[in-house]
Amino acid sequence: MTNDKREYQRISSLNLLNFTLMDFEKNIISQGMGRTINVSVGGILMETQSIVNSKYLIKLSIGFEDDIIDLNGNVIYCKKMIDDNTYQSGIKFLELTDSTIDMLKQYVLAFKAAQF
Repeated sequence: MTNDKREYQRISSLNLLNFTLMDFEKNIISQGMGRTINVSVGGILMETQSIVNSKYLIKLSIGFEDDIIDLNGNVIYCKKMIDDNTYQSGIKFLELTDSTIDMLKQYVLAFKAAQF
């Protein structure tokens, strides 16, 4: 039995990503690269070399196998990792289209099946 109360199951996944942080007027604050740590249909946990401030919106382009998915989200939190001087940020997806949701679901199911 698990104590995980998340709405969506998270799958461990390492994928490269580009991100753009924006204020609520859609002005670009910063850009960078990182990687996913885990993915669900509702959000991701990502790792970056720089802080990702939680007061901003984020645009992500994530490479899943041969596809690149563009996503929008809110930065829920960012914490510095003591071990390797990186940052981990929790992102909640916003404004998902039906086709993006379908693609995320297919990826999560395929990755889950490959783990067994």
